[in-house]
Amino acid sequence: MATVAGTGGRDPDRRKALLDAADRVIRRDGPQVSMAAIAAEAGITKPILYRHFGDKSGLYQALADRHVRSVVNILRPKFAEAGADLRVRARATIEGYLGMISADLNLYRFLFHRAGAEDSRTHSHMAAIVRGLGEELGAVIAAGGTVADPVRAQILGHAFVGMVHTTGDWWLEHPEVPRPQLVDTLTDAVLATLSAM
Repeated sequence: MATVAGTGGRDPDRRKALLDAADRVIRRDGPQVSMAAIAAEAGITKPILYRHFGDKSGLYQALADRHVRSVVNILRPKFAEAGADLRVRARATIEGYLGMISADLNLYRFLFHRAGAEDSRTHSHMAAIVRGLGEELGAVIAAGGTVADPVRAQILGHAFVGMVHTTGDWWLEHPEVPRPQLVDTLTDAVLATLSAM
């Protein structure tokens, strides 16, 4: 059997099925779900689950990569849309992000709170993913001509990602705050900053 890059020779279809099982049980039972419950959902034992991912950290990172890739694929075109008004792009991006984290609350809390708190490698991995989003947004800001200095564009990209991420985290604990109000406030902050450049 040929080795598949990035999977340690494991069957990628089997890994996908195991990640699907992890998604199901986390969404259903919440972020504190046990590794034994994930294995049971997949119809295997915990050692076999770990064997497919190396260890618990490998499973966490595989889940993070899967879901962050989905987030990036949805948000990237919203902010980078050519010809669209900056306010429209910023608002669509923020709205899209908040919609995703609130729709998948258990999974979000599993990845950003539980997994990172339990495992230092996963914490570093998640931090690198967030940094990567900041770098990508900084490149979009620079390419759009809104901010001529690429260093300033990078600073702003990281600042905006951090602001939306941490404010979104706060908002999940304050469901009494209407999402449109949060989206408008964050959009105003982004636009006010960019217009001052």
